[in-house]
Order: sequence, then C-alpha cells, then structure tokens
Amino acid sequence: MTRAPTSGMQTILRHWREAVPDDRLAHLVRDAARAFVRALSVRLAEHDVSFGHWSFLRILWEGDGITQRELSEQAGVMEPTTFSALKTMEKLGYVERRQLGNDRKKVYVFLTAKGRALKEHLVPHAEEVNSIAVEGVKAADIGTARAVLLAVIENLARHEQETDRRMPSTRQISRLAAKGGRRARKA
Repeated sequence: MTRAPTSGMQTILRHWREAVPDDRLAHLVRDAARAFVRALSVRLAEHDVSFGHWSFLRILWEGDGITQRELSEQAGVMEPTTFSALKTMEKLGYVERRQLGNDRKKVYVFLTAKGRALKEHLVPHAEEVNSIAVEGVKAADIGTARAVLLAVIENLARHEQETDRRMPSTRQISRLAAKGGRRARKA
C-alpha cells in the first residue's frame, strides 16, 4: 500500500515543481537532504539511535580508536557538538572514551561491543532509504547526480581554501554574537 506524501512533503514538492522550479540548487539539495535525514531518522529511532549519532557511528565502524578531534573533523561538526554526542553515546553504552599515553588533551574514542553490533541493524536501513530515494531513476541519471554533487563539493571546498574562508568556531561565533555581530564591530 502506497501512502500519500504528508502535507509537509506535499508543500515542499509543490514549492519545487510549481512555485520556484528554477530556485537555487542549494535549496533543492537542502530539501533533499532533509528528506533523507527524516527517512533515516524514523528507522534509526526504531533502534533507539538518534540521527545525530549516526555519522559518528559510521565513522567509528570504519576504524575506531581515533581522537575526538579527528572524529569531529571527519564528521564535519564542531568539537563541542562531538563532545556532547559522545557523552550521550557513552551513557547509552555505544562508545567509551579513553586517554592514552601521557597526552591528557587527546581523548580517544572506541566502540563498545554494543556500538559495534548496531552496524548490522542500522546499515540495512540506510541502504533501504537510498534505494527508496532513487526508485525509478535511471542508473545513468544517478551517476550524473553523483558526479554533479561531487563537483559541487569539490568546487566549494577549493573556493574555501583559495579564499582562506573558514567556518568560525563555536567560541568565535559566540564572541561575535556578544558584540552584536560583525557589522556592529566595524561601525
């Protein structure tokens, strides 16, 4: 039985097909990402795993025993976000954090047996979401979409590097907010 899209999804689809069919690619990618996140989140919740923990688990399944900083970098999130997620994941029994050697600043993250076991339950859900997302789409079109999105990622990364623009840390953003933003500081 096929269900009709939710009213929220109907609104998004109408927006893209009728209201702004030529809107910026960034908006379309964002809405597609939201749909992926929602579909996977529902499935992860069935296993008491939040979407916020998903990317950390995926990275750790490929090789745990990395530092919190490395995990943050690989996940593309700020260190305070990683710290908070890892505290919760540790309470849930998915990971353990340890200091190795004499360097007290480096905290290494390891999967527990429970965290490792989640892989066999969760990865099939992610594969299912991907299959659903491309249902009825030609393999060549999927290949083109992948090539385009990889080019977009590479172009934006190269531009960031060439212009030396960097994502400010949470601390830097807090300081800006406390001062009333960048413009208030220049005035």
